[in-house]
Amino acid sequence: MNDILILGTGKTGRRIAARLRAAGRPVRTAARTSGDIAVDLGDPDTWAPALGGVTAAYLIEPDLQAASTAREARIPRFVTEAVAAGVRRLVLLSAGGADHDSNPLKLAEQAVRGSGVEWTVLRPTWFAQNFSEGPWRPGVLSGALALPTGDGRTAFVDAEDIAEVAASALTEDRHNSQVYMLTGPRAISFGEAADLIAKATGRDVRHLDVDPEVHIERQVAAGVPGDVARLLTGVLTAIRDGRDAGVADGVERALGRPPGRFEDYVSRAAAAGDWD
Repeated sequence: MNDILILGTGKTGRRIAARLRAAGRPVRTAARTSGDIAVDLGDPDTWAPALGGVTAAYLIEPDLQAASTAREARIPRFVTEAVAAGVRRLVLLSAGGADHDSNPLKLAEQAVRGSGVEWTVLRPTWFAQNFSEGPWRPGVLSGALALPTGDGRTAFVDAEDIAEVAASALTEDRHNSQVYMLTGPRAISFGEAADLIAKATGRDVRHLDVDPEVHIERQVAAGVPGDVARLLTGVLTAIRDGRDAGVADGVERALGRPPGRFEDYVSRAAAAGDWD
């Protein structure tokens, strides 16, 4: 069997690699510092060593600012080199709204879908794991999730589901030319999410609504570039405005089972000590 390349070792990458290795698949992870092989999407000289002998690859754009300002030099160019090196199956982690011209992942999707090889695109909603191993964990630990989402709802998706779909897409023919919208089974508010985490951990956790401009200012003060801060705030305010409450059937179409519940994710994370 030829190698499967997993770009990134974050929430999805490490879970996909673990699943494939458990199934006996030859996998190599690629990241700037923490992978089996060093790859920097901003440095094309690092790409060829990672692609040798690879027939399937999982792609992720970890830097939305770079995707916005140097799109041709990253995922689209990586796709071209991967196909030339012999990769015959591509799975891209994208996001909802990637059809829009303003979305920095649009060109990445176009490159994968127009690559001439087998492809699958995953468009997940917000990761449940953002609460336990991502940007919202500090808010959980401090007791105040300050986000500009109001009472809006979204169907948080479990990263374990994303990883299972990706692993299947990397190894099975039936996912070719599919775009999977990946969500949880129901949409909940951040207030409800905070309540569920509080109940499972015994912590005092509340959601505090924040004015979008204030949220942008806080991100910029924390070192986030202004355009990225506005982009990220914009997708959060889509929740506030009720534009991100849809529930999709992507997990069920891909795996033949319903997606995992947010409550079950919270129970696992609490039992694992993720908020200790």
